[in-house]
Amino acid sequence: MNWENFNRVAIRMMELAYINILWIFFTLVGLGIFGFFPATTAMFGVIRKQLSKEEDIKIFHTFWTLFRQDFMKANGLGLIFAAIAYFLYFDISFIHLNNGRFDFLLPVISFILISYIVTILFIFPVFAYFDLKFLHYIKQAFLIAITSPIEVVAIGVVVGATYFLISLFPGAIPLFSGSIIAYLTTLIGLRAFRRIERKKFAQQDNKTIL
Repeated sequence: MNWENFNRVAIRMMELAYINILWIFFTLVGLGIFGFFPATTAMFGVIRKQLSKEEDIKIFHTFWTLFRQDFMKANGLGLIFAAIAYFLYFDISFIHLNNGRFDFLLPVISFILISYIVTILFIFPVFAYFDLKFLHYIKQAFLIAITSPIEVVAIGVVVGATYFLISLFPGAIPLFSGSIIAYLTTLIGLRAFRRIERKKFAQQDNKTIL
């Protein structure tokens, strides 16, 4: 690695540390429960702009703008995902406590659980990349996830590996616990989005030719 590349990597790592600090700060500003989703969508939005090579990204100003403008929408999505998580927890606990009498529900619950996990893996990249109506974010995240199994596995590995490394080096939590995941997840998500867009354009070209 030459000096120019090293300098570029060092600057990006400092930016990610700064973004992570903002993520934690704005989560706390929103009293945790009301700050987490808006702060996370803002973090993904800033990183998406960086990866899109938009010029003159002022990190704090961009973060604050996205946090403020998407506060209600992001919390609405957070409420939906929290309600689904509670539903799944309640149902799984209910089945477990009834000694197998409701095991026939396990396939349905398992399908909902898997759908929930793959959707939440993509919801933040989708939110940062697309401008959609409220519930369409969930639909789009789910559809992209089920058509992008390699990306789903890759994001799962990124999340697992990052938190394993952070458990070994807890001092990195204030600097990289969220931003590294957001950066790598956005990279993986962009790959899936662009592939889908290429297929869409190819289908449109074929229809035009026909």
